[in-house]
Amino acid sequence: MRTARRPGRNATVNLAQAMAMLIQNQAIFVENMSKMKLELDEIKTILLRHERILNELPEAVKRKIGFKAR
Repeated sequence: MRTARRPGRNATVNLAQAMAMLIQNQAIFVENMSKMKLELDEIKTILLRHERILNELPEAVKRKIGFKAR
């Protein structure tokens, strides 16, 4: 019957490297999330401005062509 072997030094080093890589990747991900949030906020601002312009467009066209209500 075999006994369970303890992980060797290479396994411990590989685990430490993997954990370091995971932490680094998480930090990069969080940094990218912050940038994406800023970009989304800018997009929201632009969309709201465009929505306002589109809502005002029918009246602007009526004024431009000289439309008068009876």
